Amino acid sequence: MNRVRMKLQVNGEEHETLFAGYKTLLEVLREELGLTGTKHGCELGECGACTVLLDGEPVLSCLVLGLECAGRSVHTIEGLARGPKLHPLQAAFADFGGSQCGYCTPGVIMTAKALLDRNPDPTRQEIKEATAGNLCRCTGYQQIVEAIEDAASQLREEKR
Repeated sequence: MNRVRMKLQVNGEEHETLFAGYKTLLEVLREELGLTGTKHGCELGECGACTVLLDGEPVLSCLVLGLECAGRSVHTIEGLARGPKLHPLQAAFADFGGSQCGYCTPGVIMTAKALLDRNPDPTRQEIKEATAGNLCRCTGYQQIVEAIEDAASQLREEKR
């Protein structure tokens, strides 16, 4: 079996890992690094449950080979909290019921983080468009949009 030793920059920390060269970033994160917050959904790039940030952009980790991430920055839901304090997106999802069963939540939050990083004051339509690739079977999406709006407001307030 072709195993690859590689250093990965994940959530601001360097990890050296050994994995089979055919493994996706999703598999490397979950199976090799124990970062199970990124969810294993459809494995086809259709549900968004496995969304992580790669160099600040949301990607479907089930469609990216681990090998493609050498020298790049990966951020997962585990790296979002600020120590014991939740990130405003995480807190807003809890407060607004944007997370019901929770399976889609990490992917939606990481997608929303990328949106708010590039646009701190998105319109409701921009939020809907940014998260259109993240499927949720529980919330009906309204709570998700409201949570992202609230987090955006909190983050703008923090910057003042």
